[in-house]
Amino acid sequence: MTTLYISYPARAAANDAGAAQSCSFALVGDAGNVAQQGTGALSKLADLVASARKVVLLLAASDVTLLRVTVPPLSGARLKAALPNLVEEQILGDPAECVLAIGPAQPGVAERTIAVVQRAWLEVLVRALVAQGARSVSALPGQLCLPLAPGGVSAALLHDEAGLELALRAAQYEGMGLTLPAQADSALHTLRALAGEAPVTLYVPAAQRAQYDALVAEIPGIVLDEDNWAHRIAAAQAVQLDLAAGLGAASGARAREWRRWRWPAYIALLAVLVNIAGLNIEWLRMRREADAVRQSMTQIFRAAYPNEKVILDPAAQMRKNIASAKAASGEMAADEFTALAAALGEALQVLPRRDVIAGLEYRDRALTVRLKPNSADAAALAQVQAQLAPRKLSLKETGAGVWQLRAGGGA
Repeated sequence: MTTLYISYPARAAANDAGAAQSCSFALVGDAGNVAQQGTGALSKLADLVASARKVVLLLAASDVTLLRVTVPPLSGARLKAALPNLVEEQILGDPAECVLAIGPAQPGVAERTIAVVQRAWLEVLVRALVAQGARSVSALPGQLCLPLAPGGVSAALLHDEAGLELALRAAQYEGMGLTLPAQADSALHTLRALAGEAPVTLYVPAAQRAQYDALVAEIPGIVLDEDNWAHRIAAAQAVQLDLAAGLGAASGARAREWRRWRWPAYIALLAVLVNIAGLNIEWLRMRREADAVRQSMTQIFRAAYPNEKVILDPAAQMRKNIASAKAASGEMAADEFTALAAALGEALQVLPRRDVIAGLEYRDRALTVRLKPNSADAAALAQVQAQLAPRKLSLKETGAGVWQLRAGGGA
C-alpha cells in the first residue's frame, strides 16, 4: 500500500474559482521510497488518490497559524470543547469558523501548540479528496514538515502564482509562514529578521539553487540546502497534529470505504441467513420425523401392553417386558450367568487340559474368567473362541490370564 503526499499552495495563489492551478505531490511506498512525484492540479490526481491507502495534505504555512497556549489540565473531550475559548483572543474572527487541532504535550513545558486554519477552505480540499476516492485523509501544517534543526531554524522558499511562500520552523511544534512578493533578496532579508540570531538552514528548489547561492553570500548565518520530498516526508511522519481530524474528514473517508464493501457485506449476511434458515428447516423436519417414529413405537407398545400406564421409553420397556416374559416361561437369556457358564464349560472340552479355571465373576452381563497360571495360551484361546462363535458369544483376553465372555459378540 502507498501514501500520497500533496503539498498544496497558499490560498493567495488560488485562481478565480478558488482552486490552485498546480500542487506538487509524491507517492510513497511502505518502505519510504518515493515511487512517483510531480506537479499537477488537484482535480487531475484522482487515480493516485484512489490508489493510495492514505492521503497526507501538507497545507501552506501561511494558511495555518500555530499558537502557543497554556492549557488547563482537562480530559480529551473537555479540552477539545475548551479550545475555542483558549484561542478566542489570539485570532481574528469567529473560532467557530476555524478548525482547531492541539499538539501533544511536551515534557517540562506547560504550553501546547494549537493549529488554526479556516474551516471552509479546509473543507473544500478534503471533500475534493474524499470525492476522488481517498480512504483516509490527514492535513498537516506545512511549516512542521521541514527538518527540525536543533539550536537553529529551518526554512523553505517556494515559488507559486502568488509570489514566494516562506515557511519557517523554529522548534518541534513552533513555526510560521508568509506569502511574500516574488523578490528573492527581500525574502531572504525578511527570513533573517524573523530568525533573529539563530542560524538558518534554507531549503530551495534545485533549479533555483544557483540564484540563491549568489544572494545568500551577502547575508550571514544562512546555509542553503536542496528542497526535496525525502526530508519533508520524514518530518511529516513525526508530526502528531492532524487538522483533518478536527474537521471530521476521516469519518467521511471511512464512510466512503464502507460504501465500497456494503454490497459484499450484504451478500455475505444474506448467505449466513440462508444457511441458518436451512439448518433450522432441516432440524424441524428431523424433529417431526423423530416425533412420528416415537408415536408409532408408543402405539405398538400400547397395543401389545394395554395395561401399562406410564410409557417413558417404549423401546426399552418393550425389551424389558420381553425379557421378563422369557424368564417367566423358563427360557434362559443368552447373557445370564448360567447360560454363559454352561457355554464356556462345553467350549473348554476341546482343550487338552480342562482344569484351567481359577475363578468366575459375573458383572454387567459379562462373565470374567480367571485362569490358572500357565494353563492356557493363545492357541487355547483361539480354540475356545471357535467353539463359542456359533452360539453368538464373544470371548476375548482382557489381561494376563483373564478372559471375558459376552453375548452378542460385542464388548
